[in-house]
Amino acid sequence: MEIESNYRNTCQKFWRDIKKSDPTEITAVRTVSYNSDTRQFIVLFFNEEYVVDSDQEIIRRRRDGYVPEVLATIIILNYLANARPFRGSDVNWVSIKELPGGMIFYSAFHKTVISVLIESFGHQSSRLMEVSHVLDGKPGPFGDASVILRAFPEIPLCVVIWEGDEEVNPNATILYDFSIGQILDTGISIDLGVYLAEELKKLAQGQFGKYIT
Repeated sequence: MEIESNYRNTCQKFWRDIKKSDPTEITAVRTVSYNSDTRQFIVLFFNEEYVVDSDQEIIRRRRDGYVPEVLATIIILNYLANARPFRGSDVNWVSIKELPGGMIFYSAFHKTVISVLIESFGHQSSRLMEVSHVLDGKPGPFGDASVILRAFPEIPLCVVIWEGDEEVNPNATILYDFSIGQILDTGISIDLGVYLAEELKKLAQGQFGKYIT
């Protein structure tokens, strides 16, 4: 309950920040559009368009009206509320430990991200590419299998799997572009990893018809 309350308070803060901002300032530094008639933003999140209505304080997926869970909501809101000029450059992949303040989140990251990916793909890394096409994943250059996805147009993520066998334990991670620190709070970057790991797990469960513990 305390976690849910913290999430609600975080959402409320981000909604307030968005309402205080000039929409043109947000669209100038984020790859989003704004409809001045409906007073709504359109945000691309993992290859899906979401309508962000700050008057009603609600987010809906454009194609079917689905309201995303609180974790996705917080990530999308932080992306808009934190809007400031972005200094883009070539992708510089880093681990969570290399993000500002990332070390303090590593234990939780291992439990909620790395462990989930290992359970889902650690012994069949080929599954990763098979399921990630739903999120418009592209092959990556790391590990036994890796895939690059776009959380937002400015935010690439790379999921990496090292497959295990009888002698070697499997491993996994999510790599971030170092520039994510210009766009999301570090804690929200962790939430983004948690969200992606869970989405990939759900896809793997659905495709392969069994529950992955």
